[in-house]
Amino acid sequence: MFKKKQDKFSLLLTDIAKNIDNTADYFVTYKVKDESTLSEFSNKLKEYETKGDQLVHTIIKELNHAFITPIEREDILQLTNSLDDVLDGMEEFSGMMDTYGIYSSDSYIDQFSGEIRSCAKEIMTTIELLSLNKLKDIQAHAIKIKEHEQNCDTIFRKSLKQLFQNEKDPIKVIQYKELYYILEEIADSCQSVANNLETIIMKNA
Repeated sequence: MFKKKQDKFSLLLTDIAKNIDNTADYFVTYKVKDESTLSEFSNKLKEYETKGDQLVHTIIKELNHAFITPIEREDILQLTNSLDDVLDGMEEFSGMMDTYGIYSSDSYIDQFSGEIRSCAKEIMTTIELLSLNKLKDIQAHAIKIKEHEQNCDTIFRKSLKQLFQNEKDPIKVIQYKELYYILEEIADSCQSVANNLETIIMKNA
C-alpha cells in the first residue's frame, strides 16, 4: 500500500482530486449572466478538464513504466478513470450550456450543483486518506458520496417531472432534459469513485 512517504501515484491522484475540488468550487460559485460570462465559464471548465487529462496521461505513463505499484495497477487505473469522468461531466455541462445559449441556472441545477460540490469535497478527503494509507477512515466518506448521489437521483426525478408538466416550449424541454441528464451522470461518476475506493479498501485493508 501507499507508504508514509507519499509515492508518485498518491501525489498524482491527490493532484487530480484537488483539480476536481477546484473545478467543482468554480462550477458552483461562478455566475453566468450573459453570452460573455457563459463563454468564460465554458472556457475555464475546459482548462480544468485539460489539466485533468494531462494528469491522467501522466499516471498512465507512470503505470506503464512502474515495476511495482502501491496497489494493483487495475485499481489505480479504474480510480483514475472514474475521477476523470467527474471532471469530464462538468466540462460537458458547461459546453452544453454554451451550445444552447443558456445564461442562467434554475433551482434544480442549483440543487444538483450543491450535491456535486459536496461530492467533490468528499472525494478530496478520500484521496488524501488513501495517500496516507488510512483505509479504514475512507469508508465513511465513500458512504457520504453515495448519499449525495442518491439525493441527485431524487432531484433528477423531480426536475424531469416539473419540466414535462410545466414547460410548454419543446426546445427548452429538450435542452433542460439534457442538462439534468448530464448532472445526473456527474453524480453517477462520483458514485463510481466511491465504488472503486471501496474495492481498494476490500483488497488492501
